[in-house]
Amino acid sequence: MDATNRAKAAKLFAEKWKGKGYEKGESQLFWVDLLKNVYGVDNPTDFMECEVQVMLEHTSFIDVYLPSTKVMIEQKSIGKDLSKPIKQSDGTMLTPMQQLKRYAAALGYYKYPRWGITCNFEEFYIYDMANPNCEPEILKLADLPKEYNRLNFLVDTTHDNIKKELEVSLNAGTLVGKMYEYLYAQYGDEPTDKMLKSLNMLIVRLVFCMYAEDSGIFGRKDMFMDYLNDFRPQHFRKALIDLFEILDTPVDERDPYEEKRLLEFPYVNGGLFSDESLIIPQFNQECVDLIIKEACTFNWAEISPTIFGAVFESTIASQARRAGGMHYTSVENIHKVIDPLFLNDLKAEYEKILEVPQPKKRDNQLKMFQDKLASLTFFDPACGSGNFLTETYISLRRLENQVIEKLLGQEMVLGDLANPVKVSIQQFYGIEINDYACVVAKTALWIAELQMMQETQALVHMNLDFLPLKSYANIVEGNALRMDWNDVVPKERLSYIMGNPPFVGYSLQSKEQKEDMLNVYKDEKGKPYKKAGKIDYVAGWYFKAAEYIATSSLPLEGKVPEGRMRCKKAAFVSTNSITQGEQVADVWKPLYNRFGIHIDFAHRTFRWNSESNNKAAVHCVIIGFSNGGSRKEKPLYSGELVTYVENINPYLVGAPTAFIESRKEPLCDVPKMSTGNRPADGGHLIIDGKDYADFIKKEPKAQKFIKRFIGSHEFINNGERYCLWLVNASPEELSKMPLVLKRIEDCRNDRLASTDKGRQKLADTPSLFRETKNPLHFIAIPEVSSENRRYIPMDFLDSNTIISNKLQMIENGELFHFGILQSNVHMAWVRAVCGRLKSDYDYSQKIVYNNFPWPNPTKSQKAKIEQTAQGILDARKKHPDSSFASLYKEVLMPPELRKAHQANDRAVMEAYRFDWHTMKESECVAELMKMYQSLVEQQ
Repeated sequence: MDATNRAKAAKLFAEKWKGKGYEKGESQLFWVDLLKNVYGVDNPTDFMECEVQVMLEHTSFIDVYLPSTKVMIEQKSIGKDLSKPIKQSDGTMLTPMQQLKRYAAALGYYKYPRWGITCNFEEFYIYDMANPNCEPEILKLADLPKEYNRLNFLVDTTHDNIKKELEVSLNAGTLVGKMYEYLYAQYGDEPTDKMLKSLNMLIVRLVFCMYAEDSGIFGRKDMFMDYLNDFRPQHFRKALIDLFEILDTPVDERDPYEEKRLLEFPYVNGGLFSDESLIIPQFNQECVDLIIKEACTFNWAEISPTIFGAVFESTIASQARRAGGMHYTSVENIHKVIDPLFLNDLKAEYEKILEVPQPKKRDNQLKMFQDKLASLTFFDPACGSGNFLTETYISLRRLENQVIEKLLGQEMVLGDLANPVKVSIQQFYGIEINDYACVVAKTALWIAELQMMQETQALVHMNLDFLPLKSYANIVEGNALRMDWNDVVPKERLSYIMGNPPFVGYSLQSKEQKEDMLNVYKDEKGKPYKKAGKIDYVAGWYFKAAEYIATSSLPLEGKVPEGRMRCKKAAFVSTNSITQGEQVADVWKPLYNRFGIHIDFAHRTFRWNSESNNKAAVHCVIIGFSNGGSRKEKPLYSGELVTYVENINPYLVGAPTAFIESRKEPLCDVPKMSTGNRPADGGHLIIDGKDYADFIKKEPKAQKFIKRFIGSHEFINNGERYCLWLVNASPEELSKMPLVLKRIEDCRNDRLASTDKGRQKLADTPSLFRETKNPLHFIAIPEVSSENRRYIPMDFLDSNTIISNKLQMIENGELFHFGILQSNVHMAWVRAVCGRLKSDYDYSQKIVYNNFPWPNPTKSQKAKIEQTAQGILDARKKHPDSSFASLYKEVLMPPELRKAHQANDRAVMEAYRFDWHTMKESECVAELMKMYQSLVEQQ
């Protein structure tokens, strides 16, 4: 079903169900109708499970579960408020979403839902179950005709053809790796750089020949394999040299007396076979058998050039790939970049043209649209194996094929009319530092071009020439951060920049990479920015792109007048660290202030997946930006859900643009926060929980000098750990405790052995931690905690507990401060601005706490917060054996603790003058950032 017909079906569905809906009698009818008539599921009853039984304290039933897409649905009658608690059969009060979470936990890991929906026949509340703190996306039934795509996840499973392409391409990559290993051995024990480059090109040539044979481009089936079969290993090298020379020679320039079996091969061109200085080794029987019996018999025609480019490149050593920060991008993730960057708009433009009723006018517009497709230029300044460029080319050509089919499809007959294809790989440019990846990228584009030509030929029943290759992919080898991008593609000719630059954290950068960053991140006077050496490597591409597009101003619509520049747009996949914590201001402030960029769309943090066998375990964001006219509503994606906002700031929040910079003192009049104590002792002053009893037994006099010692992990998980706190211990007392004295001596030796002069100096006080903070009472906050908790657990501690530097402390903190910090308002701020370790919260004093805008409550509001804060503490006391990890796990949180937090949330929101009935978290963050800006301006 195409977009037009689906919109019509959605309209009919919305009209049919308007004002209807009874939970018990019509839920199944509603979902069967939706799945069948709007989303094209032939047999909805086979696709869905209804009244799925789950065992809680009693037997309960899930209304609808879609196992293939892992969607769980809780249906309510029309008129029910989906945001309010409803009394359950066991007497508890739960919102529909809380019901979903209980059911989800009962289903177990393998059936745990990816998506949750609560519905009352008038509204769909959509939840990303992978992010329990995420606000629901709300879709109204009345808006379904224009927003039906927001429910595509109901049926959007990976198509079998895509699965097959992936499997074939991964197998092909494995085969390439094997060929690489076998041939590498033929170059001797210490191959030169030239030999290794030759090996790379040899592999590429062999793969191209096998693809061309299997796809019918060479002419007849098994042509390449039959040729190679005639040669023994000792003649195999010469056979390949002769063949490569023929493939690079035009037919009319060949020796007419050359062997017939060579003359049968077509002229390829494109530069793939032009380097005659290629070093080709001798082949042993094992290599020959691998190429003929395994590689040639594999069906290369079924590979996806986009996927294959990545797995092809996986023959590079994993160590080198990691050092370069290279991470392969899946087809799915490529579309997260190119769809909102340009492809969605192009598809919408095409659909709009099809709605033109007059055939002649429609055809003229289709021709102009095809010319537009052929005029666009694309640039990936970190192109790797070319999968961004390849997938973009394929997507553009498939759109062009739709145009060609509409213009010519039914009228064409077999013949030799003019080639109707206008989109070319000449429109695609790239920079890549690795020579092998450059070759792979070019080859992937050539294969994509040949595949798409075959699709066009089948579509319009035309005979098209596949060879010789007439196009050239403009892939340049070099360091993108050291090059002038105008030398690759002049900015006046460019349409879009995109890609997946290297991921290397600032602490892991090589000397050369650090120099790259200092060379790029310079101010107007050419001096490196103060924090240029403290930001991630990927930021260099953002700076270069922003600088490159800075002078562009003309919207990209139709032809560009001579001498005028296009409005260029860019989008990159990046590590999420550049949108979190202290890096945000350092990375983005120069881009906003100097180059006037703004963010057009963004995908918030998602876990990376790729098509290579060596998948990168990183958390990423995607950011699209430009400096020209911006759309009024900007899409902000969280998983598959999207909201449209007026502004996306560099924290990827729909809020005003603000830069939360490191601050030594709190912005508001509140107690200071500091970190705990760093032992710097080599572990010698620490006593593990399991060793505590034995130590006291052997050294009973030490007991009065032992205190509980905790960091984030022990704090959250009730872990047992102790330390020797010898602040007030006299030399006489220490001398009577031999085990303690031994530990002190070991600590001193450890410090003396350090290469750090500061640590060496601590050897003068070997019985003490580096810091000796031990206040009478304080609020403790873990530095690192799971993002899956709605609240970061905090607590009051006293002088009997020593905290490590993995906990923050607010000395003399009061109930009021505790209540604010444990509120949903403060957590909204945390989620927006804090740094992350992978995806976990990394709470910092200088970014999160010191910049947090506190409310100015009335006396009664402050008293109310103190009361609700105490309520949280009282609710916890009812479960003395439970750790914070258990208490704050979403599906395990005791009802009284949840209610206490909800009461505290309401009290805090009232102190901020926020409407807790209606305010969303994104709106809360927007207001907090306005408050922050105002407070900064007042200083």
